[in-house]
Amino acid sequence: MSVPRRLLATALVVLVGLGSLLLGGVPAQAHPLGNFTVNHYDGLTLHPDRIDVTAVLDRAELPTAAEKPSVDTDGDGTMSAPELAAFAVVQCPEIAGSIQASVTPEGGDARELTVTTTSSGAVTVPGSANLPTLRVTCGFTAAADLAVPATLTYANGFQVDRVGWKEITVAGDGVRTISSPVPATSTSDELRAYPGDVLASPLAVESVTVQTAPGTGSTFGAFATQGGAGDPFTRFVARADRSLEGLVGGRLTLLVGLLAVGLSVLLGAGHALLPGHGKTVMAAYLAGTRGSRRDALTVGATVTLTHTLGVLLIGTLITVGAQFAGEQLLRWLGVISGLLVAAIGLGLLVTAVRARRSRARAVRAELALVGVGGAVAAATTPAAAATTPSAGHGHGHGHGHGHGHGHDGAGYSRGGLIGMGIAGGLVPSPSATVVLLAAINFSHTAFGIGLVLAYGLGMAATLTAIGLLLVRVRHRLDHAGDTRVGAFLARRTGALSAVLPLVTASLVLVVGLFLAGRGILTQY
Repeated sequence: MSVPRRLLATALVVLVGLGSLLLGGVPAQAHPLGNFTVNHYDGLTLHPDRIDVTAVLDRAELPTAAEKPSVDTDGDGTMSAPELAAFAVVQCPEIAGSIQASVTPEGGDARELTVTTTSSGAVTVPGSANLPTLRVTCGFTAAADLAVPATLTYANGFQVDRVGWKEITVAGDGVRTISSPVPATSTSDELRAYPGDVLASPLAVESVTVQTAPGTGSTFGAFATQGGAGDPFTRFVARADRSLEGLVGGRLTLLVGLLAVGLSVLLGAGHALLPGHGKTVMAAYLAGTRGSRRDALTVGATVTLTHTLGVLLIGTLITVGAQFAGEQLLRWLGVISGLLVAAIGLGLLVTAVRARRSRARAVRAELALVGVGGAVAAATTPAAAATTPSAGHGHGHGHGHGHGHGHDGAGYSRGGLIGMGIAGGLVPSPSATVVLLAAINFSHTAFGIGLVLAYGLGMAATLTAIGLLLVRVRHRLDHAGDTRVGAFLARRTGALSAVLPLVTASLVLVVGLFLAGRGILTQY
């Protein structure tokens, strides 16, 4: 078999493998809310003289990696059963100290409950890419008088600020609950099997207030998580994420390596298109409105480099056991990215306003020279400026000249383009971080770095392709006036063209402020 045929056969195998991975069965994702999540479950059982609590803290892959140095006290790289037990003995009292509970008898005053630890334990469970997840289970009890009608309030504040599934259940044993806002059984089987719709509506119950009375039998109020599992494209990307994690966590062969690289490129492209990132909006404005092919390539290359370095930095912090430093860094990188985008949008808006005023002055001067007296005032409006043939010719000439000479007068600079690329790639994908950590865990560090680079290349290729497409569209529009039909359309769309830079600059500014605000409000 010749070399080209061998390459073709290999490519075919890779494509078939990718299709089977994405369309075939994929193991259920351990933590569908994300690899950075810390998930909580508190199961309350009410007795006439006490309250028993089963509390579970389920850390996903990345928080587990950050906590590993605290568990692995002998530093041998594994979390042994004795080490896990010792860790739970320390952590369960910390959780108990974060619980706030009180019972208010009917017609009486609230009485704070003292929570004590009755049992503790911890285990690791294989998660994405066979990385361990850490599950701590604690037993608590608190003396309480529930032999009379009363009101119980309960809240567990331990790491409650972390993103994750938060669930509380209340069941009675000799005590009846009245219209409880939570069920008696766990929706997630005590964090063992998360419902499939949690991406659309994750459970977030952090506290509960329950009316109680002596007796048996309970009544519950309406309780349900809303359905939906996201749009088909988001589900496709999530399936690809799980497929890549499964490949990296298994035995590494040539075929597996090729499949993993292909999936990394695909995932990078997919994540660049997911809503909420703002990358496509930025690329569209830069490369589509007034940019050049070089601009599109500059933004794409900068996104690749920035994203790769960001993943390596986050992965390094987690690997060395920086506790929550990696997650907090991810949060603040989002804030910085948003502020950078907003600053660029503000600069573009100022430039667009100045250009608009400059064009209006030029039109007034030109009309004055040709002796159009009373029309001068009317020509100062955007529509007049855009529909005046001579003004339109001057603008088209200046625009084309700006493209050939570093965007003179267009408001762009090489530094601004690089800044936009940095903003687009500054926040690394958690899934790419998981892949890197998994590769390091299986002593394939170089392979993991290569996958992260492939991920960034896929992202950059998508942004660059969108940019080049819009550059071509813009080029066609710029030359549409050379024909009679194009000139007619130019006159009809003149007013829109005049305000388009203002609209797109405002859009970039709003997107940047949104990204910064989301980063400030989000806690990992």
